[in-house]
Amino acid sequence: MPITRKKSKVSNRSEVEEEAKVLCQNLWKIFGPDPQQVLSNIDDGATKQEVLEETGHVIAVKDVSFEVYENEIFVIMGLSGSGKSTLVRCINRLIEPTSGMVLIDGVDIAQMNNAELRQLRRHKLSMVFQNFGLLPHRSVLDNVVFGLELRREKRKERQKKAARAIEMVGLKGWEKSRIYELSGGMQQRVGLARSLAVDSEIILMDEPFSALDPLIRRQMQDEFINLRSVVKKTVIFITHDLIEALKLGDRIAIMKDGEIVQIGTPEEIVSQPADDYVSEFVRDVPRGKVVLAESIMEKPAVLISSDQNPEVVIEELKAKRAAVAFVIDADGKLEGIVTKEQAMAAAQKRLTSIEGVAQREFPSTSPDTTVEQVLPLVAEGNVPVAVLDEEKRLLGVVTRLALIHAMYAGNETNDANE
Repeated sequence: MPITRKKSKVSNRSEVEEEAKVLCQNLWKIFGPDPQQVLSNIDDGATKQEVLEETGHVIAVKDVSFEVYENEIFVIMGLSGSGKSTLVRCINRLIEPTSGMVLIDGVDIAQMNNAELRQLRRHKLSMVFQNFGLLPHRSVLDNVVFGLELRREKRKERQKKAARAIEMVGLKGWEKSRIYELSGGMQQRVGLARSLAVDSEIILMDEPFSALDPLIRRQMQDEFINLRSVVKKTVIFITHDLIEALKLGDRIAIMKDGEIVQIGTPEEIVSQPADDYVSEFVRDVPRGKVVLAESIMEKPAVLISSDQNPEVVIEELKAKRAAVAFVIDADGKLEGIVTKEQAMAAAQKRLTSIEGVAQREFPSTSPDTTVEQVLPLVAEGNVPVAVLDEEKRLLGVVTRLALIHAMYAGNETNDANE
């Protein structure tokens, strides 16, 4: 199925001065009568099954560390029993961690008393559950205002906020309906609206769409992506579905047996799996759906200015064995392209510059466009696709050869492994 991804954030945070919104550090959760004793004596190499057989304790989360940045969608993905739902509940202390730290804006929530924890959940941290968590005896509007009632906000203000949230999720006109009158997808929208109404900075979403049928699920994913372009929130999203993770996540953490085995962008997860477990997950995902144009772009062979003499352009094209030159201004903005044929025609007319023959229409794309989306642009003509930033500066070009390699390199790797 198609994976239409939203625009990614910067993945290399070392290049960006930014504090983590959520930081988990060496987090453990062990279920059983004496978890601290087990933790102090555990063998680093012991598996989850071995600990269970020897001690009767279950390691749900094992020494997990990661950070989530402001306005990022951080997806935690794993199969049933991997520990992902336990982990997200440790983040808001619905489950008490056995050991480790969870910092929200630099504050360790383990040190919070009950009153401080309530304030955190009411104002900064909200959660959307798989089973919606709605109150069946209440209307849509009354469900959405519930969190605001707990804050003791004034009736007029909470009605206003709830109405705005209901409209944002596409339920305007359903305010007075009872929950049992709604479809599963509509109920999920109510849960999301309730979270948006309280306007928390961080939203924890535990498999929110998994109970929906496939068509409604894809619609909710698309609507969530569109909503995120309007409402800036930090989101930690739990799922067992790789396609959903690739579609929604800025970065993905893959869990197995309570541990995180890899963290990376969707492209990194698919192109550079950390081990055989991740490789098996991603082996059937077409690379073209997640690999981005910026990953395969190359430096243009010939760069020229608009006042360049046609004879000089022809010589440079011949020397570089290139079919096209890219015309840029002093700021690096792309003004047009000139093919060898156009340069030769300008020379025959004895023009002193190529400005009059430069082609102003050319295929271009943004750096975060997927390879699959670039494919039609390459098919339209015989010139490389220009990769431009928001200021129309030329970052690189995608050639037909690079595109073919990107589309099929993953399949060749799988075949070789077999």
